[in-house]
Amino acid sequence: MSTDPGLAPYWPGPWPAEDGGPRRLQAPGPGAALPTVSAGSPVDVRTRTDPVMTMAVTRDPGEVYLVRHTLGDDAVSFVERIDSETLEPVARSSDLAGGAMWPGSLAAHGDGSLHVVFGNHAHRLSPELEVLATAVLPRRRPYNGFVVLPDGTLVTKDFAGSRPTAPVAPEEREPCELLALDPVTLAVLDSCVLTEPSIARLSALGDDIYVVGDTSLLRVSWSDGRFVPDDGFRATYRTMEGQTYGWDCVLALGAAWFLDDGDGSIGFDGSFAGKGISTAPLHLVRVDLATAAVTLTEVCGLPGGLIANPPLIDSERSIAVGYDSGNGVMSAFDIAADGSLTPRWQRRQNHASHLVLLPGSGVVVTGDHERDRFLEEVVALDVTTGEELVRADTEGPLQSTVFPAVGHDGTVYWCSMSSISRVRFG
Repeated sequence: MSTDPGLAPYWPGPWPAEDGGPRRLQAPGPGAALPTVSAGSPVDVRTRTDPVMTMAVTRDPGEVYLVRHTLGDDAVSFVERIDSETLEPVARSSDLAGGAMWPGSLAAHGDGSLHVVFGNHAHRLSPELEVLATAVLPRRRPYNGFVVLPDGTLVTKDFAGSRPTAPVAPEEREPCELLALDPVTLAVLDSCVLTEPSIARLSALGDDIYVVGDTSLLRVSWSDGRFVPDDGFRATYRTMEGQTYGWDCVLALGAAWFLDDGDGSIGFDGSFAGKGISTAPLHLVRVDLATAAVTLTEVCGLPGGLIANPPLIDSERSIAVGYDSGNGVMSAFDIAADGSLTPRWQRRQNHASHLVLLPGSGVVVTGDHERDRFLEEVVALDVTTGEELVRADTEGPLQSTVFPAVGHDGTVYWCSMSSISRVRFG
């Protein structure tokens, strides 16, 4: 297993879980041979189109696993091991019991297992995709993602937001419940009802679990096999009229970073462009992990902002990258030693998915959906300047709102609800 506290105990591959690990740094782990990308670098793209491709993870060289699922309120999921070049399946799990559809999660555990959380079910698979254990989770709604803690425990929670087939009014959202699952048996080890609803996915730093609620950032510790809510840490970020809830947070540089104005994502019609319903401008939110102090920085200052995913924090260069998918704007900020932000660059771009940072060369891999052509492009940007270095079609018709991954050779696997693309730079 990796000794990095931000990854342990995931499998020591370059991308063993959503966003690369529980801190959501969106950068590959050590050992990946990352390409040097500069203006005009060659790029090779191959795309496979099939429904529905939510998330890839990578383990050993050439090992790429892809979680897929069906649609509806009785959806099932399944996992494919795909050829790292052709993207075609070389092995497939049986159908895995699910439930109400919302993109689930896949992770490569340090003990060699693969874990899937989808709908109100959890599954443990072998690397050969044999089902080793299955558990029904207690609430009859989707569980959206999970993190693995240093002792190997899985932590997940239910999703309190609206789905296309099941809208939920803000006043009807219910507080969520954390579950701790044994990684072998998937038995519930402990549970903790939170003080508010949460739409975002979980993040973790060591044994501290961070939950972006619909009004506040909450912290719950895992200690001696039990959840311990940190009642002294409650960072309220919704403080203005027209501001809506935040999504997943990145844990870096002594802070939690996330984007607000997340309401409206069920308006997705192949793109988030023009689908925002928040009247307050969208913000990059910083919460100090020591003091719980909250700072809000506008991404572009426009009403109608919308996101469903986290920002990116380049800790090495002290740069934060945020975006507004409703208005099609990306903005970067310099992060000062005290956590304050100053604008660095801004560009028009229809990006909506999780990001990828290639840290050595300072390249951030992004998406740009062209609504007129109904086509997603992958765009490599210089994180320091916002300069566009490489742009390539993926052949995917839908704007990606989900999870990419990176392989041992630096290949980026770009997922959407309609396709997966292998993107190789250099």
